Amino acid sequence: MFDLGKVLVDFDYSIAARKLAENAAKSPSELQKMLDHSPLLYKFESAGMTSREFYGEFCREAGFRGDFDQFGAAFGDIFSEIPEMIRFQQELRLKRVPTYILSNTNDIAIGHIRRNFPFFANFDGYVLSYEHGALKPHARIYGAAERMIGGHGEELVFIDDRVENCEAAAKLGWRTICHRDPAETIPFIEGLL
Repeated sequence: MFDLGKVLVDFDYSIAARKLAENAAKSPSELQKMLDHSPLLYKFESAGMTSREFYGEFCREAGFRGDFDQFGAAFGDIFSEIPEMIRFQQELRLKRVPTYILSNTNDIAIGHIRRNFPFFANFDGYVLSYEHGALKPHARIYGAAERMIGGHGEELVFIDDRVENCEAAAKLGWRTICHRDPAETIPFIEGLL
């Protein structure tokens, strides 16, 4: 089970902030603070608001004057693939190892990734925070993953870049690695297979 951000794709909210600042009252650094791990983003990614509501709140707070499509294009276009991890997931699939995504994310980001990154279609299933109303490390999202997969405990291997998310999975008996670098993560996972 792979986290998405910082494991399969890198992301940088400063890219969106610079684009959005062209039509906003706030500076790129102020906009980045509004987007990057902010209470507004957490609410959006845990199904506390729709994408239109998120856009509306962003417009109010940022003085953003662009339309929803302009906002969505800039907000979603912050990702770049991590090639070594993409290749590793493809190798696992060739070995018939089921692979899944468990991610704190939102529908704008997922829409952009689905349209622009073909690797995303090559997973057996997806547990996405905005669809389950819970963010990692909340136990509810891990339970949703176990139900979808039909497994639990040591049957599950989880790769995530955040320590608190790995710790929550480890409490359930999952085998985990806190991803920092493909050169560390890939041999660790291969050693478990």
